[in-house]
Amino acid sequence: MTALRLTGISKAFGAVTVLQDVDLAVDAGEFVVFVGPSGCGKSTLLRVIAGLEDATSGAIEINGERVDDTPPAKRGTAMVFQSYALYPHLSVRGNLALALKQERQPKDEIDRRILEASRMLSIEDLLERRPAELSGGQRQRVAIGRAIVRKPELFLFDEPLSNLDAALRMNTRVEIANLHRQLSTTMIYVTHDQTEAMTLADRIVVLRDGRVEQVGSPMELYNDPANRFVAGFLGAPPMNFLAAGAIGRGESGQTIGIRPEHIRLGTAESSGIEGEGRPTGFIEGRVIHVEMLGADTNVIADTLAGRLTVRIMGQHVAKPGDEVSLSFDSADSFLFDHKDQRIEPGQ
Repeated sequence: MTALRLTGISKAFGAVTVLQDVDLAVDAGEFVVFVGPSGCGKSTLLRVIAGLEDATSGAIEINGERVDDTPPAKRGTAMVFQSYALYPHLSVRGNLALALKQERQPKDEIDRRILEASRMLSIEDLLERRPAELSGGQRQRVAIGRAIVRKPELFLFDEPLSNLDAALRMNTRVEIANLHRQLSTTMIYVTHDQTEAMTLADRIVVLRDGRVEQVGSPMELYNDPANRFVAGFLGAPPMNFLAAGAIGRGESGQTIGIRPEHIRLGTAESSGIEGEGRPTGFIEGRVIHVEMLGADTNVIADTLAGRLTVRIMGQHVAKPGDEVSLSFDSADSFLFDHKDQRIEPGQ
């Protein structure tokens, strides 16, 4: 069953167009992540779905019903904001109960839903506290709980982890993923963080300049990007790009993309290792920086074709100033045309 369908959604603020002909279908129970750089339109698209912004054109369907003119409170959605948006004068219990009271739910039903959500999020001991007495992670769980108690058709998350530190972001990612498995409810999640997108999503929607660049599972987008933008946006460290002619491959205007983990590092005297008989790209360079991360090492080198990052598993002794050889198998590389579109192997 299709939980959400967007058809030709466009949005303009005066002369500025921020969404252009967005088409998307989301199945019931899916976890879909909107990802892209700042200003790409992902938060605006989420607000259009919620009814907090009106689309300039196009149609929105939730569970098969048009909701273009339906007020936000009646769309069957619940939104979790980046800023938490908790009422400071209310306790946690009061924040969780407010929307249910506005819906005129019976008191016993309100109590039941609050207890269920608070246990799910491990905040049952915080119900009598006020937001000022909570940590950032606790406030975020309360904001999520406020959405859960409404039992929405769609959960909408607008960069909910951006105010948390790195450790809390990781822990809360796990909590949100577990919550999705428990509830089996459709979730739409906005982030600029590709790690959140890769670790949470069933499918990722990559946006740029208000348009959908590609939709697919995390591994589909990582292994089979449609264009240079998608290839470079997903992956940490990001994909390296070289002018094809700089290593004697491809045609004028074409670009070679190679991920850092697929580049082999050798001494300047080495000539690269032929991988199972496959043709190998090869270029020489000089190390300018080394990032020792413990479990792996990023070696950054300048070459005649541009600056490259090499990701090496484990700890490596390279140091700035070293002359090195960089090689990779052609089968691990991507080729893009002069318009930055992917050229499929064999074309």
